[in-house]
Amino acid sequence: MLAGVLKCGAQINTDQVMNIGRNALYFEDYILSIQYFNQVIKAKPYLADPYFYRAIAKLELEDYKGAEEDCTLAIKRNPFIVDAYQVRGIARQTLKDYEGAIADYDAGLEQMPEHQVFLMNKAVCECEIGKYEQADSTYSRLLSIYPNYANAYLGRAQLRMMQKDTVAAIDDIDKSISISKNIPGAYVMRSEINMQYKKDYKAALADMDEAIKLEPHYAGYFINRAFMKYNLDDYFGAMADYDYALGLDPTNITAHFNRGLLRTEVEDNNKAIEDFSYVLRSEPDNLAARYNRALLYSKTGQYREAIGDLDAVLAVYPNFDAGLFARSECKRKTGDMAGGEKDYNMARELSRRKERLAEYKQDEKSTDAVNDETTEPSEESAAAVMNKFNTLLTVENDNEIKPKYENRTRGRIQDFNYRIDLEPMFFLSYYDRSDNVVENTYYIKEVTDLNSLRLLPFVLLLTNSQFRLYEDQIENHFKSIEYYNGLLATSTARSVDYFARAMDFMMVKNPAEAINDFTKAIELSPNFSLAYLGRSYAAYMQMQIDETAGQGNDNSSAYRQAATTVMGQARPPLPDGMQGMPSLESRKTNVAMQQIMKDLDKVIELSPRNVYALFNKGNMYVNMQDLTAAVSCYTEAIGIKPDFGEAYYNRGLVYLQLGNKSKGIEDLSKAGELGILPSYNVLKRMTN
Repeated sequence: MLAGVLKCGAQINTDQVMNIGRNALYFEDYILSIQYFNQVIKAKPYLADPYFYRAIAKLELEDYKGAEEDCTLAIKRNPFIVDAYQVRGIARQTLKDYEGAIADYDAGLEQMPEHQVFLMNKAVCECEIGKYEQADSTYSRLLSIYPNYANAYLGRAQLRMMQKDTVAAIDDIDKSISISKNIPGAYVMRSEINMQYKKDYKAALADMDEAIKLEPHYAGYFINRAFMKYNLDDYFGAMADYDYALGLDPTNITAHFNRGLLRTEVEDNNKAIEDFSYVLRSEPDNLAARYNRALLYSKTGQYREAIGDLDAVLAVYPNFDAGLFARSECKRKTGDMAGGEKDYNMARELSRRKERLAEYKQDEKSTDAVNDETTEPSEESAAAVMNKFNTLLTVENDNEIKPKYENRTRGRIQDFNYRIDLEPMFFLSYYDRSDNVVENTYYIKEVTDLNSLRLLPFVLLLTNSQFRLYEDQIENHFKSIEYYNGLLATSTARSVDYFARAMDFMMVKNPAEAINDFTKAIELSPNFSLAYLGRSYAAYMQMQIDETAGQGNDNSSAYRQAATTVMGQARPPLPDGMQGMPSLESRKTNVAMQQIMKDLDKVIELSPRNVYALFNKGNMYVNMQDLTAAVSCYTEAIGIKPDFGEAYYNRGLVYLQLGNKSKGIEDLSKAGELGILPSYNVLKRMTN
């Protein structure tokens, strides 16, 4: 919970809250600091400082777009905050907006002409957009002011490499290392020159070893070192480095691809297939991986699978003679002699034509492109975004190195590999799991009104956090159920009494009986909106139980008729003519979902500004795979409650699932600002 000074709305002591926020920032409590700065902005939106400090926190959380936007808001309010230009420049530079970053660095240099960071970053950006003469001039200016600045020599060495002057680059790298031996990038750069230009793999390996000593948790270094070891015929060492790199970064496509190639070479064919299959799950259009997997399928006797991969390759490169030869052989092995002969004749004709015609070399280059895994599209397509996001969903949660802090609200929380799930549905409860970042603001008028009548045995609240009850709490609810059993048996039934007993059933995880009582409450009070909300969530719980058990409960309401298919369980084949019919369980599931949606619609009809019913409806649409409708529900909820962080987060995930990266990142940035912690991890993993 935030400190008590935050609870008085616009009457807060903004100076005090700003100081607390800066303290939190200093101690790397980035999420907490954002919440304090939010409070100051809410009270005094005309101040520049809270936007600037919030931008720093977002930058540390790798929310670069959010940091850029906050700096812009700070600069609009006070154009003389020099550091705001630096933070925005860094954010833009990371987002590859190099011209915008240079403009920020120039603006900063107008006020501080000898600022080291502005000069250094400006030179780097100038290199990135090919302004080599300007970059050389900027580096010269920087080194004339700071002659012992090791990073400047390293930056200029990069410029020399872009200009193909490796001799001058080596001189600058050596100078950088002589000033400071603790910069891993210097060893990496010198290693690259020794490897690519001199083919001196031993010297390259020695430098990479030094870089790894300084930065042992960066997967890319191990991938590079594996390549060097491979060229030195140390296959065992190369394999070990690829394995270690994937231990650090399990989603690294380059490591999977290269390990697949190495496994192919040592004839560990089945494991090589696994690596190429992983690559293709993330990058279905990676024809190099597909072609290599096809050859491995052929080697292992999986000829139909090989033909499928070769079909995909030849659809793009129809004149790829090696691919045609390979498919010809696979077709023959499956008994398709005519198809095999056709491919063979075509491949032979193409091969002969290559030998005869010099002009065919251009087409030959196009076939070679199949094995160029370094080619990447300039912009991510919607399909690429969807594939990348779906790949994140398959990664184990605890397979990365642990960040600095075990507390998941401190430090670089984006480094925690959170499970990527929707924020769960909201429900009525008597308990809530406390959150030490964001104060609970889940409010609907009906809950307050019912609590004020003091007709329930406990205080009702709205939450989306499950709470595990202690033994004495469970016992209290069973006692309460017994009380209402007697009350309802001996006196005139009231809807609130059925509602209260339904809530007790919910607390002891008996949604089936809760559904019955919520239904009776509704029969007595047809406009009892909380009963509809309670029944919708009880039905959702029952669906989850039925899904796990693989069967429904057929002796109660329509909700309890719902059952989903048995997950992962093999079913007997259907009779002829029935294969296209939905299963009984799936039809029941659809009925249950429709009934839940009817209850949520009724809540919204009775209480049009109930954003939590809209949110739950959005989640249900996701379950039903109607993602466009889900976005519409989340958007409507946000329109009513602009600080609804959970809705921003879920909408962001749905946008990513739809392949809309820009909108997804924008929503996740806003959700992180509003205290939804997993947002920053998804942002990091989708933008790296």
